[in-house]
Amino acid sequence: MRRAIALAARGLGSTSPNPVVGCVITDARGAVVGEGWHQRAGGPHAEVHALRAAGAAARGGTAYVTLEPCNHTGRTGPCAQALADAGVARVVYAVPDPNPQASGGAATLRAAGIDAEAGLLRAEAEAGNTAWLTSVRLGRPHVTWKYAATLDGRSAAADGSSRWISSAESRADVHRLRAQVDAVLVGGGTLRADDPHLAVRGVDGATQPLRVALDTRAALRPTARVLDAAAPTLLVVADDADTRHLPGVDLLRLPPRDGRIPLDRLLAELYARGVRSLLLEGGPTLAGAFLEAGAVDRVVGYLAPALLGAGPAALGDAGITNITHALRLDITEVVRVGPDLRITALPATAPKEH
Repeated sequence: MRRAIALAARGLGSTSPNPVVGCVITDARGAVVGEGWHQRAGGPHAEVHALRAAGAAARGGTAYVTLEPCNHTGRTGPCAQALADAGVARVVYAVPDPNPQASGGAATLRAAGIDAEAGLLRAEAEAGNTAWLTSVRLGRPHVTWKYAATLDGRSAAADGSSRWISSAESRADVHRLRAQVDAVLVGGGTLRADDPHLAVRGVDGATQPLRVALDTRAALRPTARVLDAAAPTLLVVADDADTRHLPGVDLLRLPPRDGRIPLDRLLAELYARGVRSLLLEGGPTLAGAFLEAGAVDRVVGYLAPALLGAGPAALGDAGITNITHALRLDITEVVRVGPDLRITALPATAPKEH
């Protein structure tokens, strides 16, 4: 199963709106005879790749799958039936499928006389598929807030300069993060101050994420780098914004709430467009708004060994006025990236499903 989890990770960034899934098949004696992973949306699922590799050796064997085999016909056929047709005797899967349209695979397998067991390495498999699982359970994209700051928490100097707080190694690592998500989001302040590009560079075979530019009044210049042809871009504006200077730009118009684009509406619209994972790269104001809305599922911070003493903080107002209301985090990883530290943390209390 751990091998299947590692195989599933190879699909990160290319399977949306589907999950990442890995599968390993052993023959009746326990020897590995087939492996596979879901490589792209619309393509064969992990079980089908593994069954093709195993051939006749799958009969009487065991399939180890990171997610309950699907039970519906979409762009591909049901994997539960494919396993049954191949004569597999036993299926061990890590995570039950929470998607009501695809669940029920285990029942189909048992009805065919196949021993189906759930829960092996469930926590590890869920961690590897957390973006898709969160999106299905909450009905919105999984949101990762990424930021870079000095050790004293500053995202820029007092004069506004911020290039470069983090190292070249950290900036290259951010491209790896972008390559694993469906969309990257920044706000108007970042667009005007930094003119970011947001496309993935230096990652072989990467699928370019959707660049989402949140610019309520459509103040973006037509020459902005985020509007080039390197990756698709969606400009989110108020429903009455004047966009005549931006012909041909893909627009999402939303009615403002208290002068701001409502984040719940924005996330719902992105979900409807197939976005299951979102990387928030905006400035402190946008990050604070997402945090206040309870829409941050993971934090990735790059801490540079530098001190500024003044300048904007990495996080703006998040509606927290008392220490007892602080959002507590569980640190899951600390890694040195060049001279910097990359800290990954999750909210100690997971958001509730609706």
